[in-house]
Amino acid sequence: MDYTGKHVAVLGLGRSGAAAARLLLASGAAVTVLDSGEPASRHEAAETLSSRGARVFLGNDALRCVQEFDFAVLSPGIDPVMPLARRPVEAGIPLLGEIELAFRSCLCPVVAVTGTNGKTTTTGLLAALLAAAGIKAEACGNIGLPFSEVAARSGSLDAAVVEISSFQLETTDVFRPRVAVWTNFSANHLDRYPDVTSYRAAKLRIFDRQTGDDFAVVNARAELPALRARRVTFSAVPGIEADFTLGPGEMIVHQDVPVLAMGETGLRGPHNAENLMAALGAGLCLGAGMAAMLPAARAYAPPAHRCEFIRETGGVTWINDSKSTNLDALAQALRSQSGRVVLIAGGKNKGFGFAPVADLVKERVRDAVLIGEMRESIARDWAQATSCHPADSLDEAVAQAHSLACPGDTVLFSPGTSSFDMFRSYEERGNLFKQLTQMIQPTNPIS
Repeated sequence: MDYTGKHVAVLGLGRSGAAAARLLLASGAAVTVLDSGEPASRHEAAETLSSRGARVFLGNDALRCVQEFDFAVLSPGIDPVMPLARRPVEAGIPLLGEIELAFRSCLCPVVAVTGTNGKTTTTGLLAALLAAAGIKAEACGNIGLPFSEVAARSGSLDAAVVEISSFQLETTDVFRPRVAVWTNFSANHLDRYPDVTSYRAAKLRIFDRQTGDDFAVVNARAELPALRARRVTFSAVPGIEADFTLGPGEMIVHQDVPVLAMGETGLRGPHNAENLMAALGAGLCLGAGMAAMLPAARAYAPPAHRCEFIRETGGVTWINDSKSTNLDALAQALRSQSGRVVLIAGGKNKGFGFAPVADLVKERVRDAVLIGEMRESIARDWAQATSCHPADSLDEAVAQAHSLACPGDTVLFSPGTSSFDMFRSYEERGNLFKQLTQMIQPTNPIS
């Protein structure tokens, strides 16, 4: 899209904001970047964009900047209620999300993947399946690579596969994916949204602009409003009718035809079976042949921090599931384990309690080591479910789990909430867990 002569403010200088600024500069816009965070952390990115012709204001200067803009672009990490985002709105300046900006410039069909859990696995898996079928696609969005960066080169692509969060969907307008994927839904982000209904409404925006020419690949258990797009359904729960189901022997079945056994893949658990079904369904919607996609499904390696096997020592298996940032992810991780579990959980208070999973914890968890600002409230919620042990740090939690675990047990690090009380990201949290786990010395048997 040509933005020549347009004066645009980009709010936020993280990876997505910087990509949006580059896309706008390449499209002829006069770009001003505003970031009210700590200036030192943005200095290098600011210099790079300044050298390309953008004006950049950091820290308090960003909040004091007063200019006329045709529109502003909001980076996904910035809450719309923050002063930096409120000021353009109060001045009557149209506000677009980075996803919306990228979509308006994208020259290839878009597949958008949302849901509470499974988005990253489904997005990465779908890109791999499409590539195997000869369809040139890139995975981007909330997965790490900004959509704006891919949109800039989308003329050479057959599809853009975009992981999209509720935060990103809040500021969409004409966004219309050719294929919209809804993996699942459960309570999350109640520290940002006033209630679950508001969180769900943000996610449902993914379907708003679709028509009968588009596709919606949706979990058959989801209670969704009437959709204009053509539905493709999936479910790993026995007894639920869907286009994709999970049959005996964990065999994925498509319209009564056996397709692929989960045991042939590197994915484990019913939740990953649904992620694979969603990816296969979306691939079919884009014209990929089932047979062409299956080799990539067999070869696919799950992303890090998602029920990631780390090591086995002294008969104890260590699993890193740091991406578990809500109760549904925690429950899925517990159900995917076959033996007794020593669980490390806890983190930032996101506005929900852990009582809803107490029965599952009672069934699967022998001991729970609890960390973060929620450790005391989780201990209260699980007082009748399992033995709870508080820890002041992840180092201490790993040491406690090592002392509690017996041969045959699994130590599962599945926090069930976000990391921001103790870490900058779930990746940092998971990487530290892996480092600590690798440092454990095998217990020598007493002779």
